[in-house]
Amino acid sequence: MSFLSPAIIESLPYLLSGIFTTLGLVILALALGLLMGIPMALFQVYGPSPLKYLVRTYIWIFRGLPILVLLFLFYFGIFPMLGFHIEAFWIAAIVLGFRTAAYQSEIFRGAILSIKEGQMLAARSLGMSRWQAIRTIILPQALRNALPGWTNEYPILLTDSSVCYAIGVAELLTRGNQIIARIGDPMTVYIVVAIIFILLNYGGQWIFGRIEHRYKIPGYGRGDI
Repeated sequence: MSFLSPAIIESLPYLLSGIFTTLGLVILALALGLLMGIPMALFQVYGPSPLKYLVRTYIWIFRGLPILVLLFLFYFGIFPMLGFHIEAFWIAAIVLGFRTAAYQSEIFRGAILSIKEGQMLAARSLGMSRWQAIRTIILPQALRNALPGWTNEYPILLTDSSVCYAIGVAELLTRGNQIIARIGDPMTVYIVVAIIFILLNYGGQWIFGRIEHRYKIPGYGRGDI
């Protein structure tokens, strides 16, 4: 069968529509991870000991379990046990978000610790409270320092999203498998799916690279700070 057979061309619109599902999973997970990761990082650096241990336990669990195990655990176990009947797409986005939050919190924690302690002391000497110093001085710098590591979560989430076919999310790989079941020719379909993933990967990295370049701290890493 030729690469651009009529059956493949006819199936392309259905396959390409999976891009929106895949990107939806990635964007929602990134956003959830960001909303959870920043407070978790602050708790690890500035929080009381019980809160630090709680966050570290969360990170240990979600970094230690494979993404497939987490998907099955939440889809077949935790949410049904709690009486929640949620669509597979939203469960997948939540699980991906919970998992990337564990990684993002470590990225932000490292960025916070990279800010010299003297800046906190100087802010306190000017009469700022601890929270004011964190909010207005430490955190804005730390978030910009964290951009290279944070943007690296995009390609990781993009590849992880393909595992969500296991719970029936109609993302790219799921749609590719459905097309294969209907017309055959798995080699051609998987090549097309692979090309789409590569384009999404490098396209997203280019966009995030522009953001990183725009907001990086000038001279950081050369002793200017």
